[in-house]
Amino acid sequence: MTAELNETRRSRGDRQREAIVTAVRELLEECSFAEMSVSTISERAGVARSGFYFYFESKYAVLAVIVGEMMAELDKLTHDFAPREAGESPLEFARRMVGYAAALFASNDPVMAACNLARTSDTQIREIMDDFQDTVIDKIVGLVEQDAGARPVTDDLRSLVRTLTAITSMTLAHDSAFVGRGQDPATAIEVVEQLWVHGLWRGGDPAA
Repeated sequence: MTAELNETRRSRGDRQREAIVTAVRELLEECSFAEMSVSTISERAGVARSGFYFYFESKYAVLAVIVGEMMAELDKLTHDFAPREAGESPLEFARRMVGYAAALFASNDPVMAACNLARTSDTQIREIMDDFQDTVIDKIVGLVEQDAGARPVTDDLRSLVRTLTAITSMTLAHDSAFVGRGQDPATAIEVVEQLWVHGLWRGGDPAA
């Protein structure tokens, strides 16, 4: 009986915790993360304020869980990163790489916007995103090193890929500093793809 009771409590706890995470995801569609309060989250989740603090120490902790789930999703997408294929031009390769990230950003746009703001003030979120970015950078560096036709504009390949990755991330997040105000993001993304091509292949179209 005790084991069954403990299992029931764990199941209820899992549901409440998930309800809080879901509430934050929903609220991000309606307001900015800065405007969101623990009381608002608790009310949306149907959980007492004290119950919120039983599972999370702050709203940033909830966002960190959402970021972790999102990064796990992107990790699945990038797990099958493959070298430039025979007949695949550098531009096609760049579009493939940017496309992986674009697909995730498109389905998590409000979360990414919140993360870009929260990473400057929350260490946990910044570390989660930085750790994953390092993993992606390692994968891309490995692919470029396998590419006999690559001609990076610098010998510091890792720094180059890091810069290109950061520009890609901010552009896909529609940051106005990279996209502009009221501009079509697609144009900025095309520029990003060209930066990858010129940065790693100097704009050339080497034989695969």
